[in-house]
Amino acid sequence: MALDRLEAMRAFCRIVELGSFTRAAEALGLAKTTVSGQVAALEVQLGVKLLHRTTRRVSPTTDGAAYYERARVVLDDLDELETTMAQHRSLARGRVRVEMPTPVGRFLVIPALPDFVARYPQVNLDVGCSERVVDLVQESVDCAIRGGPVHTPDLVCKPIGQMHFTLCASAAYLADKPMPRHPSDLAALRYLAFVYPATGRQKTNILQRGEERFVLEQTPAMRFNSGGAYIAAAEAGLGFVTVPHAEAQQPLAEGRLVELLPEWRLESMTMSLVYPYSRHLSARVRAFADWASELMAANPLWRS
Repeated sequence: MALDRLEAMRAFCRIVELGSFTRAAEALGLAKTTVSGQVAALEVQLGVKLLHRTTRRVSPTTDGAAYYERARVVLDDLDELETTMAQHRSLARGRVRVEMPTPVGRFLVIPALPDFVARYPQVNLDVGCSERVVDLVQESVDCAIRGGPVHTPDLVCKPIGQMHFTLCASAAYLADKPMPRHPSDLAALRYLAFVYPATGRQKTNILQRGEERFVLEQTPAMRFNSGGAYIAAAEAGLGFVTVPHAEAQQPLAEGRLVELLPEWRLESMTMSLVYPYSRHLSARVRAFADWASELMAANPLWRS
């Protein structure tokens, strides 16, 4: 298969995935005219129209959708073949784009990245950290670590750990208040809530002690959609929060925050590794996926 046909196939697939000639050209590092010409030549060579073009979006025709499914497999198999020819997993190479929640990145993955670099020196990572739920296909993300239930049907989902939470407030805020002994005592304190930025939904908090279960349904005094701002609000003495234990560990150790109701356990959140069904895991993506899974399973702050 001629190299220019492969490059045209790759350009076509990126256009379908991103819905735009411009975005596909940017992703491939090519001029828009080059990408447009590649696809036009591909349509002539195949004798079919592959794309519907409008002023707002580009979408595949029926023939284009069928061609995309087969072309995607061919390109993924080719990428896998080129990598596996190295004959050793440690020689996986190429760029991998990954996304994860900020606490996972800051307090688990990034501190351990020197180990990944030592194992896989030829793998280049693009690491995104945010509370946003990204569209892996539309945004050209190879895999992601995601918290909570994953309902997207076109994603493979592999649970790899848990995000554990801690109930805490600043010592200054608690100085003139009685320490709560039961979750019902929290009503006397100001509650700061976290809101998921992608949905605007407020995080639900459930406390458990043995067979006892308490749902925190208190009206919040304030709400925050940034993890960093949320914990900063607690340190400023604005009220109590429910934050990832990994994020609270240092402020707790330094006395900036105080744990509340330590004998009660907050319900944890399942963390999963996800990637699109439509893509075979290349050796470089599998290298990161396996490494991240092992990392989380080995860490007491994150393992199930």
